[in-house]
Amino acid sequence: MSTTGEEKPKLKPTKIFKCKNQDCKAWVRDEFADAEQSCPICKGPMLRSMRHLPAVQNKAKPQPRKPLSEL
Repeated sequence: MSTTGEEKPKLKPTKIFKCKNQDCKAWVRDEFADAEQSCPICKGPMLRSMRHLPAVQNKAKPQPRKPLSEL
């Protein structure tokens, strides 16, 4: 346990896909899952589930645009 006063991230219910194979512990957030929904490790079928996870910011930060003269 840390005693430096660090706060734990707030958890929220998150849709995930987890591998159906009991020997495989792979899972992926719904927003990052492939369209085919196969396990990224064992390539087996995935099952929709829920897990309490910290929120992620999955939006890319805008990059400054270069002027056309520099291209």
